[in-house]
Formats: sequence, structure tokens, C-alpha cells
Amino acid sequence: MSNRIPVLVIEDDEIVQDALKRSLRLNGFEVYQAMDGPSGLKLARTCKPALILLDWMMPEMDGLEVLAELKHTRKTRKIPIFMLTGKGMLSDVDRAFELGADNYIIKPSDLMELGSIVKEKWDKFKSPAGVR
Repeated sequence: MSNRIPVLVIEDDEIVQDALKRSLRLNGFEVYQAMDGPSGLKLARTCKPALILLDWMMPEMDGLEVLAELKHTRKTRKIPIFMLTGKGMLSDVDRAFELGADNYIIKPSDLMELGSIVKEKWDKFKSPAGVR
């Protein structure tokens, strides 16, 4: 049995997905991937991730629509969701948290840093002293 943390990445950019997959695996995560909101919603119900990393800007369904759907669906509402986006204005952060995001990560210029950023935020989120 693997000790890896199952994470679902819902991201439409293949370059970002590939970098995230490598970086997350190096940091102890088992990575599932979806290229858009509808397939991400379906996969969230079947792969039972411990965590979802959700891009904001995607075609068809944006990340906030996906977030709202995940938080209003019985099977997925308790899964922590970290928004992963280039949108860094305070109003954007506030909007995501109002809809139920559990954390917010602004994409760094070096995508290989993302795995360690996610791991650090995940560890704080899961710690007894962590803010939920």
C-alpha cells in the first residue's frame, strides 16, 4: 500500500500539468489529472482524492464554477480544495474563499516549486493547529 497522498489536479494547461505532476510526485503525492471542469468533477467522485488543486481560468467551466459544484455535492463537499491560479488580487482570493476554497496558491514562475508549496500548505492544513 502506498503512503502517497492522492491529489486531483484540475488544470487545462498541459505544461503546467506536467510540471505539477513531476513536482507533486517528488513531494509524496499520487497525482490524478483532469484537463477541464466537467472531467474533473467526474474524477473527483471516482478517485476519492485527499486534496484537489483547482485552476481558476479554464474553458467551458471556470474553477469557481467547479469549486461551487464540488462544495455542493455530498460525495465531494469535504475534500479540501486549493485554488491554483495566476489571479492574485485580494478580491479574487476573497471570492474563492467565499465559495469554499480551503487554500489559495498563486502559481510561481518556477512550476517545479509547486510540489513543495502544496506539501507545505497541505501539512499546515492537516496539522491540529492548522486553520481550516
